[in-house]
Amino acid sequence: MPSLRSIPRSGACIRLVPVLLLLATACVTRYGFAGGGLPSHIRTIAILPFENETPTAELQRELFDAMRRDFQPRLGVRDAPQERADALVRGIIRTYDVDVPAAYAANQRQATATRRRLQLVLDVEIVDQTTGKTIFERKGLRAEGEYAERDEAGGRRDAIKRIVNDMIEGAQSQW
Repeated sequence: MPSLRSIPRSGACIRLVPVLLLLATACVTRYGFAGGGLPSHIRTIAILPFENETPTAELQRELFDAMRRDFQPRLGVRDAPQERADALVRGIIRTYDVDVPAAYAANQRQATATRRRLQLVLDVEIVDQTTGKTIFERKGLRAEGEYAERDEAGGRRDAIKRIVNDMIEGAQSQW
């Protein structure tokens, strides 16, 4: 077998290498992320306050505020009134369960929960008002939040943040 030093080097061979590399890269399939997310004609969105089937009145407002704050920059849309919006977000808050123990203190006389978990379940739909088609729909979308013994509001903020993130990721993943 000849060694590399014994192979004659010609100018034609050296000039052929860049041409072969160019041809090899031309055969590679191009892949990109264009087409993901919301349809290109959706530039405005109206977020309606969700119907609230729970006894926690502030939940509706907190969810609405979080969606308005996070949807616009992450989905690349502007807020608009329902009549003029390209897309519409609506839903129902189905469940809000706050008394799920998550961790217990080691007390020999009495077992008390030091960390609690709450659970938020809702149905959500994002509709393209131009075509009437549903862009994203999820029934029973669930998120949990943990909180210290007397900090239910902190756990609620955590669960709302998670559920809004899940809605945004769901809308972005529509191919």
